[in-house]
Amino acid sequence: MQPLSESAAAGEARSILDPPAQSARAKFADDFGQRALLTVDTEEEFDWEAPFCRDGFGLEHIPELRRFQQFCERLGIIPLYLVDWPIVNSPAAAEIIGDAVKHGTAEVGVQLHPWVNPPFDEEVSAHNSYAGNLPPALEAAKFMQLRDRIEVVFGAPPLIYRAGRYGLGPQTPGLLKSAGIAVDTSVRSLFDYSGQHGPDYSAHPLWPYWADAERQLLELPVTSAYWGMLRRQGGMVRRLQERFPSLGRILSRLGMMERIALTPEGVSVEEAIRGIDMVLDDDVPVLTLSFHSPSLAPGHTPYVETPAEVEGIYDWFERVYAYLDHRNIPSTSVAEIMQNVIR
Repeated sequence: MQPLSESAAAGEARSILDPPAQSARAKFADDFGQRALLTVDTEEEFDWEAPFCRDGFGLEHIPELRRFQQFCERLGIIPLYLVDWPIVNSPAAAEIIGDAVKHGTAEVGVQLHPWVNPPFDEEVSAHNSYAGNLPPALEAAKFMQLRDRIEVVFGAPPLIYRAGRYGLGPQTPGLLKSAGIAVDTSVRSLFDYSGQHGPDYSAHPLWPYWADAERQLLELPVTSAYWGMLRRQGGMVRRLQERFPSLGRILSRLGMMERIALTPEGVSVEEAIRGIDMVLDDDVPVLTLSFHSPSLAPGHTPYVETPAEVEGIYDWFERVYAYLDHRNIPSTSVAEIMQNVIR
């Protein structure tokens, strides 16, 4: 973690884009232990390699959410569906997710993709695909339209947010708190998106922390971990990679250091288990797993091109959750997390 600046040490307000102080680390009830939260970036289908556009997206994978929800219920998982504008306005998605939310077998939150979310007052661009880069009034207008629509469709106000593309801005915490959002899960620890106009989370911790001095907004980072003999030197290696971009690939091939995200997209079961072991050894109380809903059908993400690869997604979850059960790590929910966090 980066050291505190003099201004931060003096108690000045810090941006959510900065790594938090150790004192911001959230604590949980003694019997909470360590638990796993499954988050789903529930979104439209679009070409990940093409420029952003307001139309031309698809929703063909939506019926597959029913199978996934039934799968989660069999494993005792309460998935958190982070829905965006096209999803919340899909009757099929509203029916599938809404039924699970009504029965307490799923939760719903907000995910803002600004390029497909009204009002459409900005130029569509890579820079503006990060909601936190928008003028504050426009970010707020888009967010509130989505948040209010979610409340109407699902019958309850959402309590958690993930910025699409992990795109927080310095004004986002104030917006979330004013809208009654208690939890943010936009920070993807150990990842740097600054080369794409986005935030740099490469020095952010894995553990949950308070994003504001008043302890009204809890940050649940998306979980990744360093594995290998140099994992404790991750910060130093990251700085060296700025000068030598191929260093990360070399160290990974040599088994000396590897960054592992807890997702079935591009990460093998064996890699994920190594990452889980590292996170558990570091006593992180909440492991936040994630993936994109279009990966539930072939041909919509770079990670899933065939029906066999769809089955691979289910096999990944089956085996990873079996390992979590072996390590005595139960599934959790946003409601349970908020009941157990100590303010």
